[in-house]
Amino acid sequence: MYTPAMSLKILDTCVNCDVCEPVCPNKAISLGEEYYVIDPSLCTECVGHHDEPQCVVVCPVECIIVDPAHAESHGELELKYQHLMAKEPKA
Repeated sequence: MYTPAMSLKILDTCVNCDVCEPVCPNKAISLGEEYYVIDPSLCTECVGHHDEPQCVVVCPVECIIVDPAHAESHGELELKYQHLMAKEPKA
């Protein structure tokens, strides 16, 4: 079950189905050595983009969970989102 206010991580039960990577608005998900991984410095749990993490929504094997090693408040996730958006090139 998804609990907000932490960065997310992908478990080793990931089947590399490729559905999570394209839905991540912050490009925090990439293919690791064995399965997909989430970069906690880029993960905002979709705060600022969506009401819930899109990777969790689309994952068919429910292998994306909160990462207790990267606890962040909703406010911290909002600040991270603002920082990431400030770094985005203007279109």
